Amino acid sequence: MVRKLKYHEQKLLKKVDFITWQSDNNLHEVKVLRKYHIQKREDYVKYSKLAKLVWVLTEKLKALDPRDSFRVKSTEALLEKLYSMGIITSRKSLALADKVTATSFCRRRLPIIMVKLRMAQAVKDAVKYIEQGHIRVGPDIITDPAFLVTRNMEDFVTWTDTSKIRKHVLDYHGQRDDFDLI
Repeated sequence: MVRKLKYHEQKLLKKVDFITWQSDNNLHEVKVLRKYHIQKREDYVKYSKLAKLVWVLTEKLKALDPRDSFRVKSTEALLEKLYSMGIITSRKSLALADKVTATSFCRRRLPIIMVKLRMAQAVKDAVKYIEQGHIRVGPDIITDPAFLVTRNMEDFVTWTDTSKIRKHVLDYHGQRDDFDLI
């Protein structure tokens, strides 16, 4: 026997649509969201849609004749784009583009690159530094942890000039200028 629902419980149930309810039992998605410290689920959804588009494109390119000039140009362009973004490791074959997943895009997020460059010990700390405005990529200060870093931009990830963390790092290494002390 089930007890009768109270008035406020009935009101709450009217607000929930069980037909279009989103499933939360996707364990892989939850693991990726935690591992890469993704705060917005929409970002992961975008990455998985991009991975699906890349997969569809590679399947269409594989269906073409291998000697077709359009296939050769398109394959080179796709592989070059994915390689310059840092999604694949080399430009050798279309099989690498076939293995692109949402986690490939997650690995190119700014907090992950910061941990890889040893600017932060953990992804959570890197996200905190980014949100507080301590990081710049080239001349631009980045405050969005979902920023994707390409291979070329990876060399330009630094602390901002006014960052206290930068000053502590320079003091620790004994590289702080007399001009910076002012």
